[in-house]
Amino acid sequence: MDKKIIESLVSIVGEDNFTDTLIDLVSFSYDSSGLNNRPEAAIWVQTTEQVAAVLKLANAHKIPVTPRGAGTSLTGSAVPRQGGLVMDMSRMNKILAISIEDRQVKVQPGVVFDDLNHTLADTGFFFPPNPASGKVATIGGNVATNAGGVKGAKYGTTRDYVLDLEVVLADGSILHTGAKTMKCVSGYDLTRLFVGSEGTLGVVTEISLKIDPLPKASVTCTATFESLPQAGKAVSAIMRSGIVPSVLELMDSPSLQAVNKATDLDLPEVAAMLLVETDGFTQHEVDWQMGIIIEALEGNGAIKIARASTTEEAEKLWAARKAIYGVLTRLNYNVLAEDIVVPISKVASMLEAVMGVSERSGVMIATVAHAGDGNIHPVIVYDGTDPEEVKKVKQVEGELYKLAIALGGTLTGEHGVGMSKAGYMGLEHDPVFMKVMNGLKDFFDPNAILNPGKLGLDV
Repeated sequence: MDKKIIESLVSIVGEDNFTDTLIDLVSFSYDSSGLNNRPEAAIWVQTTEQVAAVLKLANAHKIPVTPRGAGTSLTGSAVPRQGGLVMDMSRMNKILAISIEDRQVKVQPGVVFDDLNHTLADTGFFFPPNPASGKVATIGGNVATNAGGVKGAKYGTTRDYVLDLEVVLADGSILHTGAKTMKCVSGYDLTRLFVGSEGTLGVVTEISLKIDPLPKASVTCTATFESLPQAGKAVSAIMRSGIVPSVLELMDSPSLQAVNKATDLDLPEVAAMLLVETDGFTQHEVDWQMGIIIEALEGNGAIKIARASTTEEAEKLWAARKAIYGVLTRLNYNVLAEDIVVPISKVASMLEAVMGVSERSGVMIATVAHAGDGNIHPVIVYDGTDPEEVKKVKQVEGELYKLAIALGGTLTGEHGVGMSKAGYMGLEHDPVFMKVMNGLKDFFDPNAILNPGKLGLDV
């Protein structure tokens, strides 16, 4: 990077917040996807004004800028595809305001998801989206990818809670997208445009979020099945029963076996297990809801239904579900966590198709799912040091995407497109859609400096 540009960056953020040393640049070259590319330099920003000054400088010199949170992206969203500058947002980590009367909070993008909810716990409110990486993932990253998680069936995703954003555009100008109110229709919904844009349209520096009352009671149960498709049919039955569970998760046989190898939970090693939770404000309410769900499970082939007898037992089950990705990494050199969504009525068909792909290809696929909203995560376990196996995995990946699209589904529900799915955007979206996306990119970022190489944009 040019010496004068480095001097300008240091003058904006300070010497302690700039690095171009090799060991640091290697750390900034990858995220949780396994993809990598080294930047020329990295900075830590601490104020909106610093972000604006850096982007104005980068735009003038056409330097690519990749915003970064905790680096938990599973699709390469935080990888600096074209080198340039990584902008680390982790030091913008303040909770700026909490207003229980208005049911909202204002945070900087570097605030960690779990830290926010720990702070909110004493108020009786919470921020519901619950990503598996919540212990480290930042709210800014949640916004960038429209992150969801195990609570999605009832509570939705990040997009459903964002009221207002402060965004710095590529030329350094500062935009406020929404309002500090629960309703706002005075103009285009720019807030929803930026949520899920993966840093390709602007850099988010402040986030106003709606928060919900924290449920006072919950109950958890498990149900086992002799086949994946049968479990999928049970999911559809639950979701048309009139009850919306707070969590409805699926784990297949390879996932259950992996958890048992790594823990002392001794989960049943069946074809599939559903993990179901209902929540509410009285124990009577959640018990009644679970009763309806148990009827649906019994009528759709559940072998055994068991209710968690204590809060501790329920917490262990949820910890096991969240740990599956980490557990699977112990089985081989590489794991690839896919993120496809199909209509709820097609969950059984997609589960059966995933099983068929695994059997035909000989590639191990452990499937978990946020089944209540049709979000399926086939996790491919493979040896990335074997070129032939890598080639086979790429073919499997493409086949899974095609199957999901054929069933009326989508490439991603919460992980984002990033680099890993960029080449498949044309599979889901027609040329008019992609033309509009590229037009928006050109308007907000005419020099294409913001996180280039993501979302299948022609940059």
